[in-house]
Amino acid sequence: MYDPGEGQDIETMAVARYDVGQVFKKAWDKEQQPDQWARLVEIINEKDPQKIGLNYSDHFAQADGLTLAEYRQFMAALPESWHDKVVSAETLAINWLETRSQAEMDIYPQIVRIAHTILAEGLSEVAVQPGVTSTEDLVWWYRERVKALHLDTWFHPSVSIQRADKAAFDHLRTFDKRPAENIIQPGDLLHVDFGIKYLRLNTDTQQHAYVLRPGEHQAPDYLKHALQRANRLQDIFTANFKVGKTGNEVLSESRQQAIDEGIKPAIYTHPIGYYGHAAGTTLGMWDSQGGVPHKGDHPLHANTAYAIELNASTFIDEWDKEIRIMLEEDAFFDGEQVRYIDGRQTELLLIPRQDQPVLGD
Repeated sequence: MYDPGEGQDIETMAVARYDVGQVFKKAWDKEQQPDQWARLVEIINEKDPQKIGLNYSDHFAQADGLTLAEYRQFMAALPESWHDKVVSAETLAINWLETRSQAEMDIYPQIVRIAHTILAEGLSEVAVQPGVTSTEDLVWWYRERVKALHLDTWFHPSVSIQRADKAAFDHLRTFDKRPAENIIQPGDLLHVDFGIKYLRLNTDTQQHAYVLRPGEHQAPDYLKHALQRANRLQDIFTANFKVGKTGNEVLSESRQQAIDEGIKPAIYTHPIGYYGHAAGTTLGMWDSQGGVPHKGDHPLHANTAYAIELNASTFIDEWDKEIRIMLEEDAFFDGEQVRYIDGRQTELLLIPRQDQPVLGD
């Protein structure tokens, strides 16, 4: 690919004996030049570029597709006079991969809605029988439900419980140290982390449900309050998105504002799109709240999508312990504001389900 500058169209060529798709046009006649690498060097000499961007990166796997053998062969064929022009095309690759097209955003809401529907169905009496169903049972209910719909997950779903016991929250426990047979009981606060892949696009969602005790018709006020604090953290965070800011800047500003408001925050948001953890800036990691080197230094761009992933801690007097409301919702940044692609959770799901709205703004 060659950029002639001054607003002219990008030229696309294939050093091959035939066109590659409808974009890359044949630029090699083997009879005239038998050596394919030599033909590539001829094109470089003809175009006389200021830079030669190659597909390698020290920090972004999505921009690091060039093999070591290809790099060595290219550099061996390229005259030394060009060597100082060779640079990483990391920024170009990441900017292209993170940009969501209008066609993608036309279908993304439907994909996220499918994921929301499956998630809510699992967090109901359809899949959960208190006193009988284990967290692992529910995990496999999600797996089987997704396969029955001929969809795919991009990661193994997880289900965890917070309840009125002496167990302290352990973030790793929600991923790799879950008890195999943790039976869901009335009074439990359930958490699910769930994502699907459909039409090449990925979702990533975390929501909570409360298992009603006998005689209860709604979740306790202290859990509702905890969810409200997490929603407020979402609002603080997304309001700080601005084109040109880095992920580390947004993370720092949002954490400080939340702390000033009395919220105990943890923010670990990532881009989403062709990959579940996609190309673009990283806005914190759960074990790196002071910023993320390199990936967190990439600036925000318009027309990008993110899994707004975070948690807010709240001490529950009635349980004599701190709990965390862990939320994750897919959102789109148009360059002016962040909007949730298919809403977000603003009320706890109830098991068994009562008449209630599930998603808000």
